[in-house]
Amino acid sequence: MRMQWDEFLAAVQERGEYGTPQEAERAARVVLALLGAHLVGEARTELAGRLPETFAMVLLNPLQAHEPLSPERFIRATAAWIEGATERTATWDVSAVLSVAADAAGEDLMSRVLLQLPPGYDLLFGRPKLAVPRPDEPEPSSASGNTQ
Repeated sequence: MRMQWDEFLAAVQERGEYGTPQEAERAARVVLALLGAHLVGEARTELAGRLPETFAMVLLNPLQAHEPLSPERFIRATAAWIEGATERTATWDVSAVLSVAADAAGEDLMSRVLLQLPPGYDLLFGRPKLAVPRPDEPEPSSASGNTQ
């Protein structure tokens, strides 16, 4: 089911703690345009179908990326596209937008989206439990030495 414009923007504004809907919209447009360059096929089309129509068009007509960006480079690219942003504020922007997009997508679609992205995007979407180890990656060990 497609999320409505007001609902999506209000959720991004709340999670990003933006002062105005315009700030939330600016972040959403940049983040979704960058994300669209990393997704292909059914997963991108299905995600677009769950977003408000304007944001769906942004996702389907992405900014160009010559190679998949790591999460860190995705954040840096976001900072470069948002006037006055720093990597710290861009991290906030990315997480606010992608977590709302993940809510709209649901777990099944998010699992398929995450399979198309480099490792680490699960955290940007606020979905660390949906991360699926890739065949070429070792599974995380519970004996990592952290005793917090």
